[in-house]
Amino acid sequence: MGSVLPRGTLLNTATVALGGLIGWAAGARIPESYQELVFSGLGIVTVGLGLKMLLGSKNILIVAAAIALGGMIGMALGFQGAVANMATWMKTTMGVHDDAGFVDVLITTSVLFCVGPMTLLGCMQDRLEGKIELLALKSTMDGVGAIFFAVKSGPAVLATALVVLVVQSAITFAAKPLRPLSEDDDLLAELSAAGGVMLVGTGLGLLAIKSLPVANYLPALVLAPLFVVIGRRFTAKRATIGKA
Repeated sequence: MGSVLPRGTLLNTATVALGGLIGWAAGARIPESYQELVFSGLGIVTVGLGLKMLLGSKNILIVAAAIALGGMIGMALGFQGAVANMATWMKTTMGVHDDAGFVDVLITTSVLFCVGPMTLLGCMQDRLEGKIELLALKSTMDGVGAIFFAVKSGPAVLATALVVLVVQSAITFAAKPLRPLSEDDDLLAELSAAGGVMLVGTGLGLLAIKSLPVANYLPALVLAPLFVVIGRRFTAKRATIGKA
């Protein structure tokens, strides 16, 4: 059994916050035109990373179904509005009044830093084995990414550090029930692919191509692995009937 404290998550939170502070300080000295150039580049990278995650799917129909149904559930439950309200509250609490990119950066970095196999496996390893090597590597990567995103919106990245703390702490403390998920490549692949779709959507927003209510698709992160399990049981049941 690992440490009670989520040491890897605390390290990850610290690196994101530090990267956010560095990028925020640097952004104040970088002309707006250069900030926009950096922001557009990050948008392209975000779309590329999202496509890479999506292409890792082993059954694209599962991802499509999860995104479609998840989007409808998210819209019905008002996920996008809730995220927007949370972002507004964070902006007000942090004393930020003029930051048009706050919501986009908050959603993008939250998905980027919290969705994916490395997050799940790292938190599991931290809790069950007391090892933080994987989260230490992730922390370094996230810290570097935070610097560049913070050039455009430092406050949003600092808010993302809080999201990382909450989400990864929850995963760490729920390590035992989540263990089957972390050990199943098919479930991880579809979960990651659904997150990839969300990254593509946020990337399009960063590039000012199309603004999508990406937060509405959050239920897809639960539905994608769930559909894999349902598909297996359906296949197994058909095989049993075929033998009868």
